[in-house]
Amino acid sequence: MADADVIPIGSGGRPGRGSGRRTTPSAAARALAGPGAARSSKKKKVKTAEPDAVDETVTEMPRSDGASQAEGAPSVEGGATSTRTEQRAPDLGGLAAGLAGLDFAALERIVRDMFGADGERRLAEWFAFLRRRLSGEYEVDEFGFDSDLTDQILLPMLRPLAEKWFRVEVRGVENIPETGSALIVANHSGTMPLDGLITQLIVADHTNRPLRTLAADLVFRTPFVGEWSRKGGATLANNDDAERLLRQGNLVGVWPEGFKGLGKPFSERYKLQRFGRGGFVSAAMRTGVPIVPCSIVGAEEIYPLVGNLSSLARLMGVPYVPVTPFFPLLGPLGLIPLPSKWLIEFGEPIRTDEFPEGAADDPMLVFNVTDQVRETIQQTLYTLLVQRRSVFF
Repeated sequence: MADADVIPIGSGGRPGRGSGRRTTPSAAARALAGPGAARSSKKKKVKTAEPDAVDETVTEMPRSDGASQAEGAPSVEGGATSTRTEQRAPDLGGLAAGLAGLDFAALERIVRDMFGADGERRLAEWFAFLRRRLSGEYEVDEFGFDSDLTDQILLPMLRPLAEKWFRVEVRGVENIPETGSALIVANHSGTMPLDGLITQLIVADHTNRPLRTLAADLVFRTPFVGEWSRKGGATLANNDDAERLLRQGNLVGVWPEGFKGLGKPFSERYKLQRFGRGGFVSAAMRTGVPIVPCSIVGAEEIYPLVGNLSSLARLMGVPYVPVTPFFPLLGPLGLIPLPSKWLIEFGEPIRTDEFPEGAADDPMLVFNVTDQVRETIQQTLYTLLVQRRSVFF
C-alpha cells in the first residue's frame, strides 16, 4: 500500500512543516469539515430565538386589482414568482405544557426502583441535556467539536462495549498529564478503528479530559461518519491543526501506522508497521509537549483479517475491503466484533521541551525520536501479550 494511505500529520509527509502561527484550522480541514463547522477561532455559543420574539401576525397587502394578498404569500412581479418566507423559532410552549403535566414524583420512584440512585441521577442529566439542546445552550468549537453531545451521547454508547464486551484493563493512566497538552501516540489495528474510539473513552473516563483525535481525510469524506467524527472531537491529521490543538492545551491522539496498521493481515498481528515520516514528532517538538506512548493489546483479534477484496476496494476508493472468518460470509452478523480481552498501557512521557530551537527541522533527530516512540510501543506490546492469559480471558 502506498505511503499516502498512512495517516499523515506533516504536510507532504516532511518533518518540520507547520509554522505554528496559524490562528484558524487549516484549509484542508475546513474543506473536509463541511458547511456545518464553525469558522471562528473562538468558541461559538449556539442560540435560538425566544418563541415570543416572533411576530406571527399576517397582514393583508393591497393589490392593484382591488384584491388583497397575505404577507409571506407568493407574489408575481414581471412574470417571475417570488416567495417571501418568515423565519420562525421553534414553539416550545407545547413541549413545556406537556412536561408540566407529567407526574415527576411517580416517574422518579419508577426510575429509582428500576435503576437505583445512579439511574435517577442519569435521568436528571438527560433532561438537563435535552433542555440545553432545545434552548441552544451548548458550545461547538472551530473544529466542530461538540463536547456536550460527546459526553452525553457518543461516549456512553461506547462504555458498555469497553466494560462488558472487551473488558478493558488500563495501566499507566497516571502518565497522562492532569493539565496541559500531551500527544498520545498508539498502535493501530483491528480492521475497523475501534481502538481509537475506545482509547478516547478511556482517556475521558480516567482523566476527565477529552482526547482530540487526528484522523485521515477518508473519515471526513465518508457520509455521516465524517460529521459525527467532527462532533466527537476528531480533526484532519496535519501539522497545522495538530499544533493548534496542542497550543490550546488539549490532549491529542494519533495513530501513525494509519491504514497500514489498521488493515494488516492477521498473520502480522502486533508487528508495528512504519510510523510515517515523523510528522507527529515535529508537531510535539514545535509545541514542546510530551509524547505519551500507548500500547493496545486486544484490538487485533476483533476482526481477524484473512483477505482483502482489492479490486472492489479500488472501485470504491478505499484502502481495503476486509475479508474475515465471518464477513462477508454471515452478512451483517459478521460485523459484530469478537469479545477479545483488551489491555491498554500508557507509557512514561517522552519530553520534547528540552530539544534546542529548530530541532523540529532536523530530519535525523525527528527520525530518531520517532523510532524511539515506535520501539517503546513495540516492546510494551510484547510484554502485555505475555501477561495476557488468553485472547478472550
